[in-house]
Amino acid sequence: MTEQQMTMREALNLALDQALAADERVFLLGEDIADPGASGPTAGLSTKYGHDRVLDTPISEAAIVGAAIGAAVDGLLPVAEIMIMDFIGIAADQLINNAAKMRFMTAGRTTAPLTVRTQVYGGLATGATHSQSLEAWFMHVPGMKVIIPSTPRDGKGLLTSAIFDEDPCLFIETIRLQGVKGAVPTDPGFSIPLGRADVKRPGTDVTFIAYGRSVHDALKAAETLQSEHDVGAEVVDLRTLVPLDVETIVESVGRTRRAVVAHHAVEFAGPGAEIAAILSKELFGRLEAPVERVGAKFVPTPAAAALEAAVLPSPARLVEAALRTLTPSAASVHG
Repeated sequence: MTEQQMTMREALNLALDQALAADERVFLLGEDIADPGASGPTAGLSTKYGHDRVLDTPISEAAIVGAAIGAAVDGLLPVAEIMIMDFIGIAADQLINNAAKMRFMTAGRTTAPLTVRTQVYGGLATGATHSQSLEAWFMHVPGMKVIIPSTPRDGKGLLTSAIFDEDPCLFIETIRLQGVKGAVPTDPGFSIPLGRADVKRPGTDVTFIAYGRSVHDALKAAETLQSEHDVGAEVVDLRTLVPLDVETIVESVGRTRRAVVAHHAVEFAGPGAEIAAILSKELFGRLEAPVERVGAKFVPTPAAAALEAAVLPSPARLVEAALRTLTPSAASVHG
């Protein structure tokens, strides 16, 4: 399989390009996604495929998602963009009560195969209403699939799977990762199945469970633990939150007997809480220490860069959490 070095932005653009070329049912819609205004993953696509397949819409998240749901029910494969995740609440009713329930409410006769792309701006000092990671909201909705890639390869493969999935998919991109580079298969047939985590770094002493930007924090923390403390940390990238690859995380933590769950969503009632509950149940009696969680603090995100950095998780906070699971004072449930 041919691979090419490219950024996350380029990888997502390639996935959209190849999906548009592969199936005439695929079309894109959203604010400022058509040329000449497009500057993100949709750049150049309206020039190549026309404005009837790459549609600039009014500034109305409800209209964008509503139109996408209607098109999906009618047999098309829409890819709708909500520019900033903070604004997805405006379309939440349609996603939660229409798209996610479609298969159930019609006894499987009708599905809503739409993909909603959205971006998280956290880490750019964009303030309390432009920087939230709200994925936990949608993890709680039966019928929605929730996807957050951390690498260009995963971005292309997971977006391709989402576009052609029969159910509604929320595909969350991280603006801070748009410039990250990596090897990406250029084969149009390349995809990554939803619901399969990926071990980004093997280890024996503690498991970091993360997704999106937190994967990169975990990898940096693992390097520090290895070089400064001789601790081998495994890094598991969830890639999709729904469906969740429980088997992989339980297998990893079952070996290391220690776990730190990291995410940029608020720590309180965040995705890490569900993962910690699963691990506590599945590995009861085998854990060497309580599962640690490292997320954003339970405050609105400040606009000042220094204050924002104090709110969000960091490699240093992950190192501290991992060391807590390794100290003799850490609670052991098996003696």
